[in-house]
Amino acid sequence: MGKVTNPFLAPSPLPFGYPDFGAIREEHYLPAFTAGMAEQRAEVAAIADNPEPPTFENTIVAMERSGETLRRVSAVFFALVASTSTPKLREIEAEVAPQLAAHNDAIRLDPKLFARIDDLFQRRDELGLDEEELRLLERYHRDGVRAGARLAPEQQERLRELNAEISKLTTEFNSRLLAEANDSAVHVTDAAQLDGLSADAIAAAEKAAADRGLDGYLITLVLPTEQPVLASLTDRELRARVHQAALSRGLRGNEHDTREIVRRLAALRAERAALLGYPHHAAWVVEPFTAESVENIDAMLGKLAPVAAANARAEAEELSAAAGHPITAADRAFHAEQVRRERFAVDTDALRPYFELERVLHEGVFRAAGLLYGVTFAERDDLPRYHPDQRIFDVADEDGPLGLYVLDPYARASKRGGAWMNSFVTQSHLRGTRPVVLNTLNIPKPPDGEPTLLTLDNVRTLFHEFGHALHGLFSDVRFPTFAGTAVPRDFVEFPSQVNEMWLDHPAVLPHYAVHHETGEPLPAEIVEKLAAARRFGEGFATTEYLAAALLDQAWHRLGPDEVVEDVERFEEAAIAAAGLAVPTAPPRYRSTYFQHVFGGGYSAAYYSYIWSEVLDADTVEWFGERAGDLRAAGEEFRRKLLARGGAVDPMAAYRAFRGRDPQIEPLLVRRGLLA
Repeated sequence: MGKVTNPFLAPSPLPFGYPDFGAIREEHYLPAFTAGMAEQRAEVAAIADNPEPPTFENTIVAMERSGETLRRVSAVFFALVASTSTPKLREIEAEVAPQLAAHNDAIRLDPKLFARIDDLFQRRDELGLDEEELRLLERYHRDGVRAGARLAPEQQERLRELNAEISKLTTEFNSRLLAEANDSAVHVTDAAQLDGLSADAIAAAEKAAADRGLDGYLITLVLPTEQPVLASLTDRELRARVHQAALSRGLRGNEHDTREIVRRLAALRAERAALLGYPHHAAWVVEPFTAESVENIDAMLGKLAPVAAANARAEAEELSAAAGHPITAADRAFHAEQVRRERFAVDTDALRPYFELERVLHEGVFRAAGLLYGVTFAERDDLPRYHPDQRIFDVADEDGPLGLYVLDPYARASKRGGAWMNSFVTQSHLRGTRPVVLNTLNIPKPPDGEPTLLTLDNVRTLFHEFGHALHGLFSDVRFPTFAGTAVPRDFVEFPSQVNEMWLDHPAVLPHYAVHHETGEPLPAEIVEKLAAARRFGEGFATTEYLAAALLDQAWHRLGPDEVVEDVERFEEAAIAAAGLAVPTAPPRYRSTYFQHVFGGGYSAAYYSYIWSEVLDADTVEWFGERAGDLRAAGEEFRRKLLARGGAVDPMAAYRAFRGRDPQIEPLLVRRGLLA
C-alpha cells in the first residue's frame, strides 16, 4: 500500500489524534475537503439505500460514524483560517464554504435518509433506547425537520440556494472584516501622543508598526467598539481617532465595506425562515434553545434595559462632572479610570506587572482547575505547531490522561479579533477519541525577551476561554454530536462564565497575582478595593452589551418583505426603540463589525451571554455555599453539568444540579441593577 501523502486522508498518528502540522500544507485542504465530502456522501447513500429495515444502529449510529475525513480537515482548517489566515486560506474558504453548505443540505434533505429517521422516531418508544440514544434520535429528527426535510422539492431547491449564498456571504464578511481591522489600525508617529500607556504597551505598539514596515507606533484594534487603550491615553485627540477608527469599520466605502453584506444576509435569513414556516429568523434560531421563544428573550432583556440605560446615563453625568466637561464615548473609559483610581485607589494599568502571563496561566488558570477538578497540566514540545506562539499541554486527572490543551495567546495581523475556543478532536466513546481543544486569544505580543503583562480584562478572558476548554476536556459522552460544547447556543457560555469566578477567588488569586520583578503579592488592600470597584461602570457595560444584543434581534426579526435601505439608520432606530440610545455607551458591536452574528454562529443569539449569566451568577452563589470543600463541589459541577455536553436537556441538568430553577436576582445584584 502506498504512502498517504495527504495527512487528512487518514487518522493522525500523533497522540490523541493531534493534527500533524509538520505534514499539513495549504495544498492539502481542498483535496481533503473534496475527498471528505465524497466519502460522507457515499456513507450516507449506503445508509439511506440499506435494504434492511431501519434500526438505531444501522441508521443513527451509522450516521454518527460517517464523515471522519471531513471532520478532520474541517476542524483544522476553520481553526487556522481564523488564527493564521493567508490569502490562499481565504481563497479556499470562499470556494469550499458554499460546497459545504450544499453538502450538508444534501444530507439533511435526503428523502430516503429522513424516511428512515422518521420511521425510527415514530417508533421511538418501542426501541428500548437509553437516555442518550433517545435524545440523539430526537435530535436527528428535529434537525431534519428544521432543515426543511418536509418541504416540497421546489422549496428545497430554493432553500439550497439560500444556504449556499448565506454561507458565501458570511465567509466574505469575515474576510473583509479582517482586512478592514488591519487597515483601520491607528498609526502614531509622535511618541508624546502615547502618554499614559505603559512602557510595555508602547513597546508592543512599536513592534506592531515594525512588523508592518512602518515607523513609529501602531495601535491595533480589538473586535469590540471600546478599545482598551482608551482607558490610558491622555491625548484626547488620539482617543477620538482610535474610537472613530473602531466605529467606522465596515463603513468607510472602501473595498472592505460590509454594509451590503449585512443587508443581504438579513434578507436571506428572513426569506429562509419564512420558507421554513417561521415569522422571522430569530424565531427559527431560538426554538431549540433554552430560551425557547423570542418572547422569553424580550421578557428578560426588557427587565434589564431601562435600568441599565438609566445607570449608564448617571455614570456619564458623574464622569462629566469629574472631567469638568461633557464627556464623549471616546472619553468615557479614560475618565472612568481616573474616577476609579480616585474613589477606589485602583489604577488598573498599574496592576499589569502583577499579571504576568506565565504565572497567570500556571498559578491561576491551571491551579484553579487542579483545586476544583484534580487535573494537572504538563507542557510538551515534541508536537508540531501551526505557529511558533502556540503552546501544547497534556491534561490528566486521577484516572489518567484526558487529552490535550492548546493555547495560542498573541495577536497578529493574520488573526481575527476576539477570543474563542475550538476543538481539533472531540471526545466520543463511540469513536474512542479524547479531546484536543484550542484557546485562541489576542494579547499584544511584547518584544522578544520581555514579559507578557496582562490587563485585568486579559486575565478574565483567559479564565473565560479556559472554561470553554474545560467543557470540551471533561466531555464524557458516547456520541460525537453531543460532545463538549455541543449544547444550545444560549447555554454554551454558562461554563465559561462560571470559570471567571476563580479569577479573584482567595484560594487562587494570591498564587498568581505577584509582581513579576519584585515577587511581591498584589496587596490585600488592592484586592479589597478591586472587589469594591467591581460594580463601578456596570451601567455602561450592561448597556453596551444589551444594545448589541437587541440590535442583533432587530436585524433578525425582519420579515421577508421588510427591506433595510440604510444600515446606519436602521441601527440607530433599533437602539433607540430599545431605550438604549446612550451617547457615551455605543453598542459593543456595530452591525458592520458584528462578527458574532454576520460572520459567526450567533445570529439572533447574541443574547446568549446574559441569558447564560443568569445561570452563572446563580452557580457562583452555589459554589459560595460550598467554599469549605471546593474539590467536592468541583467534582459535582463537572459530573452533573460539564461532562454531560448535549447528551441531556441542559435545563433539566441544571435543575438536577441546583435543585431548582435558576434565579435572576444574583445577576441583578452582580450588575448593580438591584440593591
